[in-house]
Amino acid sequence: MNPSSELSRILPRVLIVSRRTVRKNKFVDFVGEYHLDLIVAYGAVPVIVPRVTGIHKLLESFEPIHGVLLCEGEDINPALYGATDFCGLSTEEIEEVRRFHASDTAIDHEKDFIEFRLAKLCLERNIPFLGICRGSQVLNVACGGTLYLDIGKELSSKCKKEDVTAHIDYDNYDGHRHPVRVVENTPLHAWFRESLEEGKMEILVNSYHHQGVQRLAERFVPMAFAPDGLIEGFYDPNSYSPEEGKFIMGLQFHPERMRRPGTEEFDYPGCPAAYQEFVKAVIAYQKKVNSTANMKDCPKLDKEMEKKRRNIVQSFSLAKHIYVYKHEMPTAKEQDLEVGAKFLESNSALSPQQEKRLKQMGATVRNASSYLERMKMTEERKKAARIMMEKMSAEQLPELLSFYHMMGKICSEVLDKKLNAINSA
Repeated sequence: MNPSSELSRILPRVLIVSRRTVRKNKFVDFVGEYHLDLIVAYGAVPVIVPRVTGIHKLLESFEPIHGVLLCEGEDINPALYGATDFCGLSTEEIEEVRRFHASDTAIDHEKDFIEFRLAKLCLERNIPFLGICRGSQVLNVACGGTLYLDIGKELSSKCKKEDVTAHIDYDNYDGHRHPVRVVENTPLHAWFRESLEEGKMEILVNSYHHQGVQRLAERFVPMAFAPDGLIEGFYDPNSYSPEEGKFIMGLQFHPERMRRPGTEEFDYPGCPAAYQEFVKAVIAYQKKVNSTANMKDCPKLDKEMEKKRRNIVQSFSLAKHIYVYKHEMPTAKEQDLEVGAKFLESNSALSPQQEKRLKQMGATVRNASSYLERMKMTEERKKAARIMMEKMSAEQLPELLSFYHMMGKICSEVLDKKLNAINSA
């Protein structure tokens, strides 16, 4: 295996799609550094997918993909969720929205193609996915949900005056905050629990958007609501277990940018938790993928070796059957038992102590009481091992599994040599 391929097994990779903008009359692609800093800080490697024409056809080149973070960008093409461009609004209202949100209302079809393909890939493979702002909207639409084309025109005009919420303030862009009500027993509740006042499930969040979730896809559960009723966060409870590599979530606000004025200090201790738990899931997912890959990489026996392996297994199975059920050994079966005994007693690639134990095991093929006693001992050890493993964390178990896959591979290689030696004898 070449070094770069080996490295990809060590470092979990999170794909992030860049956003295109114009700078000095030229297009440039960028990703906010706060996202990158947090991904790196918690142990993953951000891999930037450039927003360039045709890149959506080359996403296989970015494999392996252990996680996807989508954030920032223009409005999603309304046709993707069955809406007509600003349907229901007058010409004057449409022009007002486009003038007021000029940087967002220009549709970027290429970015849509890239991000929706990645979102669907995550949903198909259960790859951890975190959507921030536009990314949460992509996730909702990819799962069958819809969006408000403009919150101010479609939502604010219908709610009570005291509930009207400003979701963007260009004059106080990073400093603007509005309250959200956190839903109990959700990940967001767990992350911000220490910051919630007693009897009041509210935090203040930043806001940079004029669109948002209108109809939430059925698979999702809301985690927070703005005073006007807009869903500010949601997740899939059936795909949320970071320790097991499961994480599907969307946040309309930007926790990575919720910093106190003039400092890098977060508004709340829970702000970076979404990234921390997301990366935890990414790392666990990578371990699962690598464990599966290790199993596929294990060498396979050819037909002749497979036949010998079956004979050995049959020998052990026969011995167990005879001694457990106290049956007499038919003369015709003696040769079958001999295969297993010879294999055990001929093994010399181990330490003297291990070799001695194997020879003792070989002797039990002809010793009923000893064999039965050892079978009981094996069952007791299996029971003890199961109890021990049940106490291990979800992070420790994949590592243990990976270790035994490696040991299995080594065992297969040693077995191959032993069977070749038996064959040539």
